[in-house]
Amino acid sequence: MTQTAGDADPRPSFLTETRDAVTPRATLLVIGVIALQLLFIASYVGALHDPKPRDVPFGVAAPQAVAGQTVTRLAGIEGEPLDPRTVTDAAAARDQILDRRIDGALIIDPRGSRDTLLVASGGGTVLATTLERLVTALEAAEGRTVRTVDVAPASAQDFDGLSSFYLVVGWCVGGYLAASILAISSGARPATPRRAVIRLLVMALVAAVGGLGGAVIVGPVLGALPGSVWALWGLGALITFAVGAATLALQGLFGVVGIGLAILLVVVAGNPSAGGAFPLPMLPPFWKAIGPALPPGAGTWAARSIAYFRGNAMTGAMLVLSAWAVAGSAVTLLAATLRAGRRPAAPAADAADAAQP
Repeated sequence: MTQTAGDADPRPSFLTETRDAVTPRATLLVIGVIALQLLFIASYVGALHDPKPRDVPFGVAAPQAVAGQTVTRLAGIEGEPLDPRTVTDAAAARDQILDRRIDGALIIDPRGSRDTLLVASGGGTVLATTLERLVTALEAAEGRTVRTVDVAPASAQDFDGLSSFYLVVGWCVGGYLAASILAISSGARPATPRRAVIRLLVMALVAAVGGLGGAVIVGPVLGALPGSVWALWGLGALITFAVGAATLALQGLFGVVGIGLAILLVVVAGNPSAGGAFPLPMLPPFWKAIGPALPPGAGTWAARSIAYFRGNAMTGAMLVLSAWAVAGSAVTLLAATLRAGRRPAAPAADAADAAQP
C-alpha cells in the first residue's frame, strides 16, 4: 500500500529531537560543568584531606644559649612543621602574635621545668590545638611540661574560628550571584559602556547593603564575631564588590562562560585555599600559595584581623581585594567599550532605503 502525505508520522525522530534538545553549544557547556565539578572535588579534597602544619611561624623566648638550641631542635623536626625564630621575651612574643607575624611561641623558664606556650585560636582553632599537641609532645620528650595561654582567643560563639570564613564565603557568593544576574538579565555581555557603568553602580549598592547585613548578623544579632561592625561592613562591601566586579569582567570577556570562570576562581580555587577550615600553614603548598591572592583568602585573613587581632596585618589583604575591585571594574568597562566599538553602524543609504515605504 502506498503511504500518502496524510499518513506520514508527524513526530520527529528521536535523533532529531536529541539534536534539537542538546545543541553543540549546550554540549560544550555541559562538558564545562563536568570539568568544573571534577575540579571542585579535586581542589577541596586535595586541600583539606590531610592537613599538616608546615613552616608555621613560631617564636622561642629563652636565654640566648637555650634559645639557639631550642630553635635548632624545633627546626629539625621531621616534616618541618615549624619555622622557629628567637624572640626577646614573652612580651615581644605576644606582640608578634597579635601583629600576626608568628602563630605561636614557646616561653622557656630556665629556673624550672614548666614552660609556656602562647597561641591564638582567633587565627584558627585547629592550628592552635595542633601547636599545643605538638609542643606538649616535644616538651614531654625533654622531661618538661607546658601550659598553654591563648593570647587571642576565638569567641565562645565562634566554633573552631569558622565564623569569619563563612561570613566571607557569604559575601563572595552574593558578589558573583548578583553580578551574574545583572549580566544575564539582558544578554551575557554588556551592550554599551553606559550599561556597564550602571551595572557596576548597582553592584556597589548591592555590596554596601550586603556588607552591612553580614556584619550585623555575625555581630549584634548572633554574637559570633567580636570587632567593629563598621570595619566588618567596609570589608564586606569591598569583598562583595571585588567579586562582583571580577565576575562582570569575566562575563564581559567570555559571555556566559564567565560565570563558570568566576566560580572556578572564587569557589573551586578560593574557598579551600582561604585558610578557613584549616589555616594557611596547614594547607598543601599549592593552596597555601594561591590563597592570599584570591578574595576568599584575603577576606578571611582580614575578617579575623578585625575580630581578634586589633585590625593588625590587614594591608596586604586589603590591597589584594582592592586590586580585584579595580581590575574587575576596568576590564568590565574596557570590554564593553571594545565591543561597542566593533558593532557595525548601518550605512546612511541603507537607513534611508529602509525608511521608504
